[in-house]
Amino acid sequence: MKIQEIREMTAKELASRKHELEHEAFNLRIQKQGGQLEKPHLLTVIRRDIARISTALTEKTKAAAGASK
Repeated sequence: MKIQEIREMTAKELASRKHELEHEAFNLRIQKQGGQLEKPHLLTVIRRDIARISTALTEKTKAAAGASK
């Protein structure tokens, strides 16, 4: 997921997507422990997407706080 796509989403959509990705990352970690993970690079991709979303959420929160002052 590209950062431009993420920035276009609302805070509610971002929180929802972050929750979905965290759940998916959990499932991939379980598969890794069981030796069933076919695409180990997905863990890295998902972790980075979660970080991008967290950053965008923080930006939106700070922008909203700054605008309300």
